[in-house]
Amino acid sequence: MTDMSNSEASLGTAIHAITGKWAWFVALGVGELILGGVASANLMAASLASVLVIGATMAAAGIFQIVQAFSVHGLRGFLLWLLAGIVYAAAGAIILYDPILASFALSLAVCAFLVVAGMIRIWAGFRMRPAAGWRWIVAAGILTFCVGLMLVVAWPAIGLWLLGVMLIVDLIFQGWGFIAFGIALRNRASRYRAEPATV
Repeated sequence: MTDMSNSEASLGTAIHAITGKWAWFVALGVGELILGGVASANLMAASLASVLVIGATMAAAGIFQIVQAFSVHGLRGFLLWLLAGIVYAAAGAIILYDPILASFALSLAVCAFLVVAGMIRIWAGFRMRPAAGWRWIVAAGILTFCVGLMLVVAWPAIGLWLLGVMLIVDLIFQGWGFIAFGIALRNRASRYRAEPATV
């Protein structure tokens, strides 16, 4: 009981601490909405930008893994660490060298992921029978599967814009989410100031 009350108090303290930062969340949300709008002006550029970020991240992660492998040179698994780092860095370098080809490959991987995820959700929904709500899980799985299948059929025509659309949707949803969160914090701060002080 004491642990629960302590965790509730610490959660309340954390929420109170960020309440005064509501404007930063709103500004971050507005910034993401602006970036989403800029990206929507050219879907191909947005796709290539997201691919380049992925490639740079993979290349950097691969280099870090190679350095890590040499830092644990005397331990077991050195060759696995080194091989994993080399493969990761090489994949990142290939993406950076030819981002258009990488955009086609990554968009196909996304399509295949949606198809597989839809099948898994359908299977999980049927496995949950007769629990309440199992039909919703099956319906969500069917929708995901159908979207993935349509994208697979439309590939490679979608290869240069699918990742850009995903980036734009993510930026817009995150932007509105941060704005809503910031406004909720501001309203909470207003209510907190309006409450009479208790003696």
